[in-house]
Amino acid sequence: MLVMRGIRKSFDATQALRGVDFAAEAGEVHAIVGENGAGKSTLMKVLAGALARDGGEILIDGEAVEINSPMTAHRLGIRAVYQEFSLVPHLSVSENILMGQMPTTRVRWLVDWPEAHRRSREILARLGFAGLDVHQAVSRLSVSHQQVVEIAKAAAVEPRIWILDEPSAVLSQEELDRLFALIRKLKSQSTLILYISHRLDEVFQVADRITVLKDGLHVGTVRPGATSKPELIRLMVGRTLSEVYPQSRRPPDGPLLEVDHLGRPGAFESVTFSVARGEILGVFGLVGSGRSAMARAIFGAEPAETGTIRIEGQSLRPASPRQAVAQGIALLTEDRKRDGLVMHLSVRDNVSLSSFGRLSRSIVIDRARQDSAVLAKTRQLDIRPPDPGRLVRYLSGGNQQKVVLAKWLMTEARVLILDEPTRGVDVATKVEFYQLIGDLADQGLAIILISSELPEVLGMSDRILVMRDGRIVGESTRAEATEEAILSRAAGVG
Repeated sequence: MLVMRGIRKSFDATQALRGVDFAAEAGEVHAIVGENGAGKSTLMKVLAGALARDGGEILIDGEAVEINSPMTAHRLGIRAVYQEFSLVPHLSVSENILMGQMPTTRVRWLVDWPEAHRRSREILARLGFAGLDVHQAVSRLSVSHQQVVEIAKAAAVEPRIWILDEPSAVLSQEELDRLFALIRKLKSQSTLILYISHRLDEVFQVADRITVLKDGLHVGTVRPGATSKPELIRLMVGRTLSEVYPQSRRPPDGPLLEVDHLGRPGAFESVTFSVARGEILGVFGLVGSGRSAMARAIFGAEPAETGTIRIEGQSLRPASPRQAVAQGIALLTEDRKRDGLVMHLSVRDNVSLSSFGRLSRSIVIDRARQDSAVLAKTRQLDIRPPDPGRLVRYLSGGNQQKVVLAKWLMTEARVLILDEPTRGVDVATKVEFYQLIGDLADQGLAIILISSELPEVLGMSDRILVMRDGRIVGESTRAEATEEAILSRAAGVG
């Protein structure tokens, strides 16, 4: 059904695609995997008309086609769900789903709103995502529900080729099950589904074939039943990953952060725990457990109403992130593009955002001091390319996440809260992050690691807290913890 031959694409001096060959059949789920920067999203954006290719050809059903815009791709039956949302935040769910095809009254320039809302509800129900308020502005939805709207918008027309770029990163397990059911339905209708994901468990679960890209080249195409995760990782990164999590770390040293009966009605309540210098405290819970709300309260983004917070015995109640940063608390949020970065600014300015006071003389930024400090963090975290002047929107997801981490390390934080730090990050970059987190703990930082990936929590944490319905319902050491016990507590089973 689809053949892409010799596809090339460059961004200035960077060759993102270096003559990629790719072929896929109707009625199959074809996964595309690789490290950040391997060229996966670029190849799909070329197919979807979002980027113009520099060379090569595209054939659909054996005929060469020119895809020079998203509209051209739509006419060919190609729809995409990108890792970066393409929603209009201030418009409603209905307006986003039906964008470009809103029903009108007899007076052609008047929107038939009752019909628009009816169609949107029908589309969501047909796709298995009933229950969303179609009148609500998408900016007021959770990230996972925004992803549902993105999926509904793309699948509403029953595409011939459906591109899914990291669709599951923000979905709950229930929503993910519905997505997989939708994929199976479209596959039975001969739709070609192109599925990009860093989550290899999902890839092996859903894919008929898997294509690996590395450094803008096609490395190989395999079938899940004829390969293994270690072999796939070897193809992706060019080496085996015998040790994913850092094993040797110094023992924790005395409590640094203490939280006592912290609460905010409707979000979480009576949360009590402590974190020592050099300790990694894992926090696991299902969607809606209150993990992120608790983290934002400690950081002063959504202040708590009850309880106390102490750092080195000194009580504080941050009323704003500015106050939290001044006390040595930093929060790497789960949505880096919405809360962590200014996408149209450079690496230099993003890394400096929370540290301008330290980098200024009077009210003027000392550019030499800023450049020196940013370059040091760029090298420490191996941000690629090592160009402080590059706009962050042109970096891969993993390097964008490194920029957010560099920003907080510039503040000389003592307590580092990491909320889904490896979301949307490839396997090799995850290993880098794990080593970085271990190194920071060795330097005496108190680290709170919030993650939906249970192996990550088990592999990285000295202790693990489990949250459910806004409360801590369990605590265990790394040695005591098992996947079964933690999941049972998180789900309220047993």
